[in-house]
Amino acid sequence: MAAAGLEAVLRRDRVIVAAALAALTVFAWAYILWLAATMDMGGHPDGGQGNPMSGMAMPGKPGMGDGGIVMPQLAPWSAGEALLMLVMWTVMMIGMMTPSAAPMILLYARVGRQAEQQGKPFAATAWFAAGYLASWVAFSVLATAAQWALEQGALLTPMMTSASPVLGGLALIGAGLYQWTPFKDTCLTQCQSPLAFIQRHGGFRRQRGGAFSLGVRHGAYCIGCCWALMALLFVVGVMNIVWIAALAVLVLIEKVTPAGRTMSRIAGVGLAAAGLAMLAGLIGTACAVC
Repeated sequence: MAAAGLEAVLRRDRVIVAAALAALTVFAWAYILWLAATMDMGGHPDGGQGNPMSGMAMPGKPGMGDGGIVMPQLAPWSAGEALLMLVMWTVMMIGMMTPSAAPMILLYARVGRQAEQQGKPFAATAWFAAGYLASWVAFSVLATAAQWALEQGALLTPMMTSASPVLGGLALIGAGLYQWTPFKDTCLTQCQSPLAFIQRHGGFRRQRGGAFSLGVRHGAYCIGCCWALMALLFVVGVMNIVWIAALAVLVLIEKVTPAGRTMSRIAGVGLAAAGLAMLAGLIGTACAVC
């Protein structure tokens, strides 16, 4: 009877945690879609006009060079624009990564409930989840800084895609090769086996700080697994919805399916081939001009 009661509680907990994760994911994707639609229409998410990413001078404004050629005139971001970009990256990472983290979080919630029934409660699952998301917030800070640096170097277009085909091709090749590296294997292994990860890193935690730090560590492994894929958004477009969705699906397949490692390497071959094709096209164009 007690076992049946515990199983009913565990089922209820799974439903509650899964619903919370689903709601978080839906909210994040709704924001991403709204932001992408706003920028496609040339609008500014805060109600203004124009792409907040572009510091380029426009025709008829300061920045015109001799002969009427528009010269790049980069302006620093305002505090509001920097915050907007940080929010964009953070919400995007939450939307992309929460589904693949769900098995780990659900496992933590299940074992935590069992421990509570035995009189040895762990810290609430929310602390572990918060630590995981905090890792991706830190990644978003770095991504925002990278976006600012690329813009200042005139390497991003106003639509937030790569302005350098050479850089884009090299980024695709680099991301493809990274899919085959031992470091990728190590990080992916940590992400694929939730219980093994917990056991390797000292088990479940009773203290809130310990649970939070365990979540941070798990998030760090996920970043190690996926950072090169996320960097591709600078090539194809930071708000390219098709690529955001495709990368999210790839990450999910890598982490939660038995064929995850195989799919990871297949994707690596495809990315590297796309990068080589891009560079080959540039060489062919240059030769034709000559």
